[in-house]
Amino acid sequence: MNALRNKVQLIGHVGNDPEIKTFDGGKKLANFTIATNESYKNDKGEKVEETQWHKLVAWGKTAEIIEKYVTKGKEIAIEGKLTHRSYDDKNGEKRYITEVVVNDVLLLGK
Repeated sequence: MNALRNKVQLIGHVGNDPEIKTFDGGKKLANFTIATNESYKNDKGEKVEETQWHKLVAWGKTAEIIEKYVTKGKEIAIEGKLTHRSYDDKNGEKRYITEVVVNDVLLLGK
């Protein structure tokens, strides 16, 4: 059951070209977003579509794969874990971020 703790799987479309950072020693970091869509019928029988945006980060070899093959609009499947962190912005206010740390990525579509 430990494998099911803090596991996230998403399929969606990439919202922007991934931002890649390369650190000393060559380790890479990829930051990007994906949109997932859900549709349902409301009380009046009308179809309603909702889009959720998810912040994603990937490190190392996964980031290298994302850098090579993932671009804005591409449909991908990811698996990873949910993380939360905070920081102080330039005005000294505490900001909170929830993101998915990607372990695996699968390219979908054409």
